[in-house]
Amino acid sequence: MARAFTPKVVTANHLLEGDVIYMTDSGEWTRTLADAELLTDEAVADERLITAQQQTAVTVGAYLADAAEGDDGRPAPTHFREEFRRTGPSNYFHGKQAEA
Repeated sequence: MARAFTPKVVTANHLLEGDVIYMTDSGEWTRTLADAELLTDEAVADERLITAQQQTAVTVGAYLADAAEGDDGRPAPTHFREEFRRTGPSNYFHGKQAEA
């Protein structure tokens, strides 16, 4: 029996800078998960993933990550791995971690 599709976001790493990036509904990239497009249709999610994987001059390692609609109506992580990736590198306090 196939598993039911759960909401996803397209995520990858920026090829040159290494930052975690997320695809928006306009097909652009953002470094903020809350600005990502929350995909609730499996066919649309597959199309967006293919688009992301073809952007080899910008992205590396694109995949669909589980997400949920947060209290503010924007995407939020559902797994600790995505929460960890969202907050940035853990080796020292800077960037996204310092801004929070």
